[in-house]
Amino acid sequence: MGTTQRHRVAALVYDRLCTFEFGILVEMFGLPRPELPVDWYHFSLCSLDAGPLNATGGVRIQARQGLAGLRHADTIAIPGWRDPDEVPPAPLLRGLRRAHDRGARLVALCSGAFVLAAAGLLDGKRATTHWRYADKLRARYPRIQVEPDVLYVDEGRVLTSAGSAAGIDLCLHVVRGDYGAEIANQVARRLVVPPHRDGGQSQYVREPMPQRSPAGLASVLDWALGRLERPLGLEDLARQANMSVRTLARRFVRETGTTPHRWLTHQRLHAAQRQLETTDDSIDVVAEAVGFDTAMTLRHHFRRAYGTTPTAYRRRFSVKAASRGAIARRRRASPAARK
Repeated sequence: MGTTQRHRVAALVYDRLCTFEFGILVEMFGLPRPELPVDWYHFSLCSLDAGPLNATGGVRIQARQGLAGLRHADTIAIPGWRDPDEVPPAPLLRGLRRAHDRGARLVALCSGAFVLAAAGLLDGKRATTHWRYADKLRARYPRIQVEPDVLYVDEGRVLTSAGSAAGIDLCLHVVRGDYGAEIANQVARRLVVPPHRDGGQSQYVREPMPQRSPAGLASVLDWALGRLERPLGLEDLARQANMSVRTLARRFVRETGTTPHRWLTHQRLHAAQRQLETTDDSIDVVAEAVGFDTAMTLRHHFRRAYGTTPTAYRRRFSVKAASRGAIARRRRASPAARK
């Protein structure tokens, strides 16, 4: 992220707007965050339709600019689409293609994937959408590799999310890529959501919501988070919870949506991200500090979860690397550097 100009996020709005998905974009990109030590996004709306817009739930929205606002956006976000069977208007599709050609990032939440698909911007790429619409997207646009059992898909400058709340996961992923894991974690804490959810949306298809017990496992999870460097296992968690191993395993899945082993692995990966961002410790030291047996084990899980290596992640997101990059950008932008 640059230091001289804030990253510009333009949210597309339209008549019969999907209010929840739009609210996600406002919360993630439009809410001022003075508590964060970064220059946050510049957020604006671009209206497809003229006049005040109707949104789900009786909400009315008035945007200050039309589709012309897409021309200057660094990221264009599409909060769903009013009807997957409705082909978006040609001016919108042309504007999205031009934005993509000039290097803008395009982010579509839920049924917003149908807008990118109609523009031809998902051809030959992986994409996802709400599980209810996955078959329709696949049948209508056979050149798209539809992945119905994921929360989001990142294809570089074109990103799509699964249904509704998965838009939060995708937006946190965008923030993580722009500002690093620690900033994304702070945003997630403010939203009171996990910074990274396990599994795909199939776990939400026709499944009843589990009933959480009043006490929950919060104290056990906090206890484990304070001891990630130790070789914790299911038996340790069960002992701390004063439960049998079998009972703890069942309850853990019911309350967290994942297994103790996968939960511990992801918590260790998050801790490794913070270590990589804020220290110069070797990969061996980082691996030991967060509870992985060896650097090789850390590299294996890191690549599997994030698609990159710990070393490459550090180069991109470490505080020192960001400082060096900011200095280099200021030098390139200074009048003396241009002489």
